[in-house]
Amino acid sequence: MSNTSSIRRAARQRREYLYRKSLESQSTSTTDKKRQLISSEAKGAPVPTEIRNEYDDLKKSVDADDVRTEEGVKTIDDEYATLGLYDPRICVTTSREPSSRLKQFSKEINLIVPNAQRINRGGYRVDELVNAAKEADFTDIIVLQETRGEPDGLVISHLPLGPTAFFSLSGTVLRHDIEGVGSMSEVYPHVLLDGFESKLGARIGNILRSLFPVPKPDSKRVVTFHNDNDFISFRHHMYAKSGMDKVALSEVGPRFEMRLYQLRLGTLDQTQAEMEYVLRPYQNTGKKRKVL
Repeated sequence: MSNTSSIRRAARQRREYLYRKSLESQSTSTTDKKRQLISSEAKGAPVPTEIRNEYDDLKKSVDADDVRTEEGVKTIDDEYATLGLYDPRICVTTSREPSSRLKQFSKEINLIVPNAQRINRGGYRVDELVNAAKEADFTDIIVLQETRGEPDGLVISHLPLGPTAFFSLSGTVLRHDIEGVGSMSEVYPHVLLDGFESKLGARIGNILRSLFPVPKPDSKRVVTFHNDNDFISFRHHMYAKSGMDKVALSEVGPRFEMRLYQLRLGTLDQTQAEMEYVLRPYQNTGKKRKVL
């Protein structure tokens, strides 16, 4: 019975989401027309022919706006509307039949992310995994993947409606591989996001930030996501003041590099959901274009 109600609730939430998105599409069209009107007035140019029939209504709307260039709230922002208000609950799991190294990596990710719970994948299908996570009120699922025993993929799926971000992993170094690694506190960490400058970059920054609850100001733990040419370096440190204006950093691991290759609007099980971004490295401009 609970499974049936869960399916109905998910369907209702999806309908509400699609309805808000259709309203947003109409709002975006109106905003574009108002910008055309503002631009033509600023230049002293005639009103564009495509908006002349709507001039009176658009003019009233423009005059009523507090900030003429203000963008409307987007539906995709609603997915993280409560960011910082409630502590996230994260489900950490792996692909099927994980190697011992991937299991160890999942344990370390589980320690990095506060309020995370590691789940053995077993024989769960993707849709069963997502439904079970929704039933347990998880806010996100992290799925770790591997090739020949080496972690090479990380998927973050926000619940209950998405989005889902797919990252490739490289250069993974586990905690016990780092020489002289320090002990790790489990206090909530500060999250540093560096180099996420585009709209897509801000979107990915929100996805990463949403995994972590708000830390206390005196927390000495820091996780860093540094973007350089669309490669995101993850580092995990503890710090301590060593003087009036000096800080000593101690890496506690793990560390790895991430690269976004796909962003979908739906959850992990919704393979037909709208694509927000797909990496196309073989285009002529693929190596020149920076997306984050």
